[in-house]
Amino acid sequence: MSNNLPLHVAFIVDGNRRWARQRGLPEVAGHKKVVNEVFEKLVEHAVKKGIPYLTFWVFSTENWKRGERFTKFFFALLKRGLEKNARDCARKGYRMKTIGDLTKLPKTLRKMLEDWQEKTKNNRKITITIAINYGGRDEILRAIERAKSRIKNQESRITKEEFEKYLDTAGMPDPDLIIRPGGEHRLSGFLLWQSEYSELYFSEVLFPDFDVAEFEKALQWFASRERRFGK
Repeated sequence: MSNNLPLHVAFIVDGNRRWARQRGLPEVAGHKKVVNEVFEKLVEHAVKKGIPYLTFWVFSTENWKRGERFTKFFFALLKRGLEKNARDCARKGYRMKTIGDLTKLPKTLRKMLEDWQEKTKNNRKITITIAINYGGRDEILRAIERAKSRIKNQESRITKEEFEKYLDTAGMPDPDLIIRPGGEHRLSGFLLWQSEYSELYFSEVLFPDFDVAEFEKALQWFASRERRFGK
């Protein structure tokens, strides 16, 4: 893999509802387009380029505020998307992971996500991570809970490297490039710990229109960056 390519690209999925409103369509239309078309094309391009880690933040801990009607639809859509695509991903050698608090998800969706993680755990072509019911502060708080007993019984202070073992992303590289389509210029709490030296790419294009050409623009921008990591 070229040194000018990121090892890990993470997407903040944004702009689906605005995309639908602009076209006079039901709000769900943008989400359907993303699940049925956009994800697969972006994954295929990442595989073609040799990028081994791809993460999509699809549902935040704050998205519950959108109401029961939205969440029921969204989880049903995600479930159908998994039923349609997960088997194909497994066949192609893609590994599937999740980050976020799965305990609050519908049981059938949670079991499906856990099953596909188990079935694909030995695949190595690319690791596709779905961030669902994920929030950066929530992740850190949950990591502290997991680390409590170790911190309590340890004479010296816990190190950064040790703490990272309790994060949802343990074992994964930090994202080199975080892409946020949709016109907003903020991370909204995404990967707060892991984004310390991430390059941040903001696009005005709404995510349902974020195609391979837009992805390539982001990768070319990343290749032009001089990454010093504080040196």
